Formats: sequence, C-alpha cells, structure tokens
Amino acid sequence: MSCSAHGGGMKVNGSTILEGERIVLVPYKREHVPRYHEWMQSAELLEQTASERLTLEQEYDMQRSWFQDENNCMAGDVNLFLNDNKLDIAEIEVMIAEPSCRRNGFGREALLTMMNYGANHLGIKKYEAKIGCGNKASLSLFHKLGFVETSYSDVFNEWTLQLNVTEGIQEWLAEATNHVSVHNYPFRPRNTTPSDH
Repeated sequence: MSCSAHGGGMKVNGSTILEGERIVLVPYKREHVPRYHEWMQSAELLEQTASERLTLEQEYDMQRSWFQDENNCMAGDVNLFLNDNKLDIAEIEVMIAEPSCRRNGFGREALLTMMNYGANHLGIKKYEAKIGCGNKASLSLFHKLGFVETSYSDVFNEWTLQLNVTEGIQEWLAEATNHVSVHNYPFRPRNTTPSDH
C-alpha cells in the first residue's frame, strides 16, 4: 500500500515507511504509477473515491506533483491531508483497490497505522473522512473505528465523519499498532524475500 501525508504544501513523510503485521505503507513513488493508473480505470473505484479518470501521463504528472521523486504487492493507498491553517486536523482516506485484498482487514490496519502515526508524529487531534453515501463498506469501517457523522453534502452526496483523538483514543491506537515499526525509504520489509519483487 502506498501512503502519504500532505501538509504545508509539502510531503511531511516523504521517506517514511510504516511496517505492520500484514501491511507495509510506503511513499507514493513513480514506480507505483502504472499499477495505480490500472486501478483507477475501474468505474466502481472512480465512483467510490469521487475521482476522475486520468491518462497515464496525467497520473505521472499527479505523482510528480505529490512527490517529485515496489510494485507487485500494492493493494491500495491511505492518505492524510493536513490543513495549512489547522495542522492538528487531518482528512484521512483509504482505498483498497486490489479486489482480492478487500474485506481482509487491510483497510482497517492501514487506517489504524496511519492514524497512530498522525497522532504521535504529526500531532493530529482530529480526523475527518469524507465518504460517498453509497460506499457502505467504508462507512461501516469508519463507524467501527469510532468515527461519527457530523455533516452531509447534498452537492457531493457524501458524509463527513470525524473522530477526536482523546487520550483514550490515542492509547487505543498505540495498543492496536504496537507491532508497527517505522523505517526510511527505501527499505526491504521483513515480510518479503527477493523473489517477491
């Protein structure tokens, strides 16, 4: 899975890898673009992520704008978007694009890992998620993680959900992700062998 945290006009974790039990979150690099572009040809994913179809060259341009800079195990992405005016609030999103990886707990683990990283390394005190009303799987996942609906947009047909990072939530996140290790990119995760690449 790729991951990113955007804020202040820059990538704040451009070389950070978060390695969990079953996931490895890596920065979105140029070598990830072809797989990501392939996923984004799916009408279902475009609808669920409120995205527009891009050409491969547009996708490379998007990646360059995100980063300026391993592929066969990619399952999706998870992102934090920081507000320049309120750096303790982050919008969080997750997409499990690879159909065979859905409903296996990867989205949950990716969200918990990124939320714990955000709370402990970036000082995030509140998370927001914007989810289309038809995306029942994502709404259910975020509700199970304690997010509550705070508003609805008729224009975008989506819910905004929030989670305040209280001391209790921070302790829960730390316990749920106590197996996660932080590394710098590039890095060969402990769960792979040279034949995996």
